[in-house]
Amino acid sequence: MAARLPFKIEICVENTDGLIAAQNAGADRAELCASLMEGGLTPSQGMIECALRVATIPFHVIVRPRGGDFLYSAIELEAMRADVRHLRQLGVAGVVIGCLTPDGAIDEARMKTLVEDAGPLAVTCHRAFDMAADPIEAIEALVRAGVHRVLTSGQRETAEEGIPTLKRIMAAAAGRIGIMACGELNAANIARVRQAVDPDEMHFAAPRKEPSAMTFRNTRIGMGGTDFDREYTNTVTDEALVRAMIRAARGG
Repeated sequence: MAARLPFKIEICVENTDGLIAAQNAGADRAELCASLMEGGLTPSQGMIECALRVATIPFHVIVRPRGGDFLYSAIELEAMRADVRHLRQLGVAGVVIGCLTPDGAIDEARMKTLVEDAGPLAVTCHRAFDMAADPIEAIEALVRAGVHRVLTSGQRETAEEGIPTLKRIMAAAAGRIGIMACGELNAANIARVRQAVDPDEMHFAAPRKEPSAMTFRNTRIGMGGTDFDREYTNTVTDEALVRAMIRAARGG
């Protein structure tokens, strides 16, 4: 069993402003995504390059070409491999990936290929893990593939609901792979989940809605769906909330 590393907190952010808020609030690391409404997709190269310029903490980049399931076509896998290799060249700290087989197992062969593409980068398996048929078998497959950590809510909607399974996952991991707990964490429950599970790391987003600064508003059209007000509402990372949750998680 490997010696445990210091407990870390990762903040999920959607842009460079979110990364700045996370690092200002004392986060250990960030996960950079686009389109969190779909669970996170690969951000643009421009966003990643901007993040590299302003980052004072490590950040990992999700490599997920689309929303929906985690069963990818051959051409989607090629795109993911190309993204991972490019991120390696750019010098980000890590990548976040996940592939399943049709029967709900970790696609070990594909994960191993992506890990090899990542080279020295840290590799996290995202919540594709939570959609796997057997979490204990999934842990073993990820260990064999060389993945460094897994993001999980214990295969439940929230980390609180997933506490029993998170405990089983921690026991199965046995220090061979890091366990990063997530799932509807907030300032009221994060300490309770940490105490119950004792994960290696914890992960959360801290979104806040704020009105657009646009003075002209065209209410006759929306860019997606029928909620026209959404076009003039932005989601940002709440620095004060990140700070409060970190303090709660660390017992401060």
